[in-house]
Amino acid sequence: MTLRRWMLGFGAIAVGCLLLAAAGRWLLHWPEDAVQTWLGIGTGYLVGALLFLLVPRWWREHCDEMYAQPAGKRYIKALWPIMIFYSLALFASIWWIKRGIDSVPLRAVVAITPALAIVLLMRAALRYLREIDELQRRIETEAIGAASLLVSVLYFAGGLLEKAKVLHFDAAAVMVWVFPLLMLFYGIAKYVFTRRYL
Repeated sequence: MTLRRWMLGFGAIAVGCLLLAAAGRWLLHWPEDAVQTWLGIGTGYLVGALLFLLVPRWWREHCDEMYAQPAGKRYIKALWPIMIFYSLALFASIWWIKRGIDSVPLRAVVAITPALAIVLLMRAALRYLREIDELQRRIETEAIGAASLLVSVLYFAGGLLEKAKVLHFDAAAVMVWVFPLLMLFYGIAKYVFTRRYL
């Protein structure tokens, strides 16, 4: 039931973003980059919602049990406003910066505003980590550690390939993708470690 709610929540945010993109294009006549930003955010949430369909039954049952606990309920309750804030902050930040901000300090504040959502997410995750039982805490910390190491190795290898002029990366794009990659590898590692311990 928990993953189904997550899937529906992701789907609802995706539909909201895609409706904003459609309204921006055909009713409000927004600039193309604003429409594309909402389209991108909505597509990301839609892909996330569809990925929940690939989850095996034992994982759904585990998540239902895990998030039925008080700590899990608090964690999920904290995540929804953070995800909505992140989507709005990301759009506002990109839109405002593309319009041009002369003040460098103001541009810096606007640029990093979406990162505040990640800080709030880390705060909620650390609180959750403190409140769960020892086995689940071990699974979570091993998954976080494995994901961090994998992303670090990829980032380091990418830097070496860039230095050797084998590949060329846009540095800003690479930095922006660090956190999503970390979350992806964390999810995979958590799946593997949960399967091992349960």
